[in-house]
Amino acid sequence: MKGIILTNTIELDLPSAIKIHPVVNVSRVQRYRNQVESQKKEWSAPVIIEEEEEYKVEKILNKKKFRGKDQYLV
Repeated sequence: MKGIILTNTIELDLPSAIKIHPVVNVSRVQRYRNQVESQKKEWSAPVIIEEEEEYKVEKILNKKKFRGKDQYLV
């Protein structure tokens, strides 16, 4: 967080790769909470098929459209 603009508006310190406006309403911001130790998952190693890394998807949890393309939560 860079600073408070008004009582209900703050300016965020964002990386240059994120292309959104840095001033937001405080209702959109939450304090970061660390994950519970049991929530952390070990990432499995990728399988190499035809010289490309691939992963096995166990389950698709959710799907949404973002800028016209499908995104999956696995």
